[in-house]
Amino acid sequence: MEIFNGTQQAIANKINKTSTISNWRDWKWQLKNSISNIDQFEKLTGITFNADEKSQLKKTLEKFPLSITPYYASLISTENYQNDPVFKQSFANVHELHVLDTDLTDPLSEDKDSPEEGITHRYPDRVLFHVSNVCAMYCRHCTRKRKVGDIDFIPSKEQLQKGIEYIKNTPQVRDVLLSGGDPLMLPDSKIDWLLSELTAIPHVEVVRIGTRMPVVLPYRITDELVQILKKYQPLWINTHFNHPREMTASAKEAVRKLADGGFPVGNQTVLLANVNDCPRIMKKLVHKLVQNRVRPYYLYQCDLSEGLSHFRTPVGKGIEIMESLIGHTSGFSVPTYVIDAPGGGGKIPVMPNYIISWSTHKVVLRNYEGVITTYKEPDHYENKFCDRDCENCNLELNMEESDEMQSLGIEKLLADSNDSISLIPENNERHNRRDD
Repeated sequence: MEIFNGTQQAIANKINKTSTISNWRDWKWQLKNSISNIDQFEKLTGITFNADEKSQLKKTLEKFPLSITPYYASLISTENYQNDPVFKQSFANVHELHVLDTDLTDPLSEDKDSPEEGITHRYPDRVLFHVSNVCAMYCRHCTRKRKVGDIDFIPSKEQLQKGIEYIKNTPQVRDVLLSGGDPLMLPDSKIDWLLSELTAIPHVEVVRIGTRMPVVLPYRITDELVQILKKYQPLWINTHFNHPREMTASAKEAVRKLADGGFPVGNQTVLLANVNDCPRIMKKLVHKLVQNRVRPYYLYQCDLSEGLSHFRTPVGKGIEIMESLIGHTSGFSVPTYVIDAPGGGGKIPVMPNYIISWSTHKVVLRNYEGVITTYKEPDHYENKFCDRDCENCNLELNMEESDEMQSLGIEKLLADSNDSISLIPENNERHNRRDD
C-alpha cells in the first residue's frame, strides 16, 4: 500500500490543515472534497491559467461540468501537465466546445433502445441497466455526456424497481450489466438491495458491474463493499484503465480486493489521441493489467459524442496498436478492438486481417511476423443443413450438466446412493419373457 506521499499531503492540507491519511483514504471524504471549479483546481494542484485560458475554460464548464477526486488530481504531473494523460482525461479542454456536424448527443442510440427508463435492451439476451447518473469523476471522454453528472437524472428506488420489473418480465434476459454513471456511487445498502433483487430473478444467470472506481477513487473498494458483492456470485466486474500511470499502489490494492473476492475483473480501454495512442503505452498497460489479474477486454474506438473530436484517432491507429499486440504478447493480454456502431448497431470488432485468401480446399494465412502459410481444409466434411428441426437432429442436444456421480458395474451395486440390487445382462432370455 502506498504511503501518504508529498503531493497527496500537500493537496490534503490545502483542503483542510487537519487532514490525515485516514481522511485521504475515506472515499466519502474524497467525494465531499471533489474539485468542481477552476479556482479550486488551481489552488490544490498549483497549476495556473492565464485570463484568456480561464475565460475559455469557463465556457467549456458551462456546457460540460468538472469533477475530479483529490486522489486522481494528485496523479497529475504538474511540471508537464499539458501533455499529462491524467490531466487530459480529467480537466476541461476548450476543444470540447468544437462540436462537429457528425457529433451526436446520443451516439449509440441508447435512449431509442430503451423500453423502460434506465434500461437499454439492444442485444437479445442482455440489458444495460443505468442505476446511477453520477460518477466519482467526470471523464472528459465520456460517451454519456448528455446525462452523467446531471443530478436531475439520478434514478430513485422506485425508478430502479421499474427496471427490475422489466427484467423480471423479459425471460430472454440472462445477463444484466449495471452501468451509469458509476454503480458504485450508490451506498452499500442500495447496492445490496439491487443485487439481491436481480439475482433472485430465475432467468438472470450473471450480473456485471461497470465501474471506474479502481482508477479514479480506489478507496471506494472497501472490505465491507467486497463482502456485500461476494454474496451475489457470479458477479463480473469491468473497470476502465486507459494509461499505465493510473495503475498506482492504491489502484493495485483495489483490484486485488476484487480479484481476491472471487470476481473476474476485466478492463475496457478507450483509445484516446495524445493519451494512449501508442503501441508502447498500450502494451505496457495490458501487461500491468494482467500482472494485477485484470483481463484486457475491449479497446474502444472513441465514440462520436459531442465535443470528443480532439480525442478521436483514425481507426488505422487502432489497427496498428493491435498489430503490435497480437503475437507479440500473451493472447489473454490482447483486448478486442471494437467500434460501438453509431445508431445503436452494437460493438463491431475491427481487427487486422490474417486471412489472405481461400479456396474450396485451402486457406492462405499470414502470422504476426508476416510468415505466409496454408491450412488444408477437410476433404470429407459433410455440411450439416440446419432446418431448425431439433427433435430429429442427430447431434447431442442435451446440454444439461453431466452427472459426475454415475456409477457402473459392481460400483453401482455397492453405492449407497443407488437402489439397484442386480445387474442384468443385455438380452437375458428370462427377463425378455417377463417383458412379453
